[in-house]
Amino acid sequence: MRKSLLALAIFAAISAPAFATGTSQEQIKALEARIKSLEANAEAMRQQAAAAMDALQATKAQIEELKAAQPTQVAAVEEAPAPAEANANAFNPAISIILNGSYSHHSVDPDSYFRSGFPLVGEGGPSAKGISLGESEISFAANIDEKFYGQLTVAVGSDAGQDEVGIEEAYIETTSLKNGFTLRAGRFFSNIGYLNSHHAHTDKFFDRPLAYQAFLGNQYGDDGVQLRWVAPTDLFLEFGTEVFAGNSYPSGGAGNGGVGVHTLFAHAGGDVGDENSWLAGVSMLKSSTVDAEDGFNGDNTLYVADLTWKWAPQGNFKDGGITLRGEYFLDDRDGQYIDPVNPLLVQDWNGVRHGAYFEGVYRINRNWEAGYRYDKLFADENGPYASNFDPSRNSLMLTWLNSEFSLLRLQYSRDASNPSDTDNTLTLQFQTSLGAHGAHKF
Repeated sequence: MRKSLLALAIFAAISAPAFATGTSQEQIKALEARIKSLEANAEAMRQQAAAAMDALQATKAQIEELKAAQPTQVAAVEEAPAPAEANANAFNPAISIILNGSYSHHSVDPDSYFRSGFPLVGEGGPSAKGISLGESEISFAANIDEKFYGQLTVAVGSDAGQDEVGIEEAYIETTSLKNGFTLRAGRFFSNIGYLNSHHAHTDKFFDRPLAYQAFLGNQYGDDGVQLRWVAPTDLFLEFGTEVFAGNSYPSGGAGNGGVGVHTLFAHAGGDVGDENSWLAGVSMLKSSTVDAEDGFNGDNTLYVADLTWKWAPQGNFKDGGITLRGEYFLDDRDGQYIDPVNPLLVQDWNGVRHGAYFEGVYRINRNWEAGYRYDKLFADENGPYASNFDPSRNSLMLTWLNSEFSLLRLQYSRDASNPSDTDNTLTLQFQTSLGAHGAHKF
């Protein structure tokens, strides 16, 4: 058997050249072309593998950078509530536009409206009659770097047919101070009371309460510095102070060397079970006033107490719930009244005035809200605006929310502003939000 196999092998070796010589040149060329094709494919696969490896290394490096930046961003959110509302992108600002318009019908002409015991100051008068653009906002907000956050809000409105553009807020705020401290500088709304620090488009009613109109000219914002501290406790505790130039009512001319207003505020809040939450606060605004809009010159101290209670089934406020809120104002004056028209007319102005409001809002579902608000002012029976009549107002509203970005609001108000007149006002308001807009405060 072994001899037979050996013979076969010898025969194959001898005959191989004969077969080779019989192979055509075309087949050899085809094989050579095939080899070149395989070599080209192998080179392409090598290049693809190298590119994939480079992409893998770049992705790993990017992940490491994100991991390194994450603790800084988390710290900024925990220590600074305002920056947390902005886009997390550190360099591309979030841009939002609030469009606001209304139609109001008054039974008393706004031009002849007056409020007993309280002059109309700032934007504290009644709304314009007929169709009005109202006040719209354009806002830019972003983290500046790992230490600062910035915001700019421009207000666009119309007064007596004249368009007006102004800076509503423009400030920077720290995001990395230790131990719960936050420092803000620029132009901003004071943190006194509850509503004052909120932009008007977040209100549940078309207009601000009478107390805000009478004592703050609708809302107090100014150029200044704010220091705020949040305690490291389960119960929310916030304490702060502010120093302002004093250019806005109730101040009037950057008195006291350009530092005319000082404030103190404290807020506390928490949850009661899963369905209830609350927030309460006390505040003080002290003004060294020079030539205020109402003619006051002297020391003005305004005290504010506020309380908010919210209830919602299972704590889900988006689908329904009730919000109850009230604020009380005490305005203490110690100075003189100098008539803006006739400076020779001077009168002592020492006295106390009060104001308060209470409102309840029922969120029926995601698309409907209904609410009632009662406003009351208590005039001083002495002084330049002495009156024994106390203005009051009742308001009812119904709001349809198509989404979180648009709403229609119908509001009826009965405003007893003086002994002779009662202004019955029906208002239809529309409001839309375009672009990235941060979450609203509590």
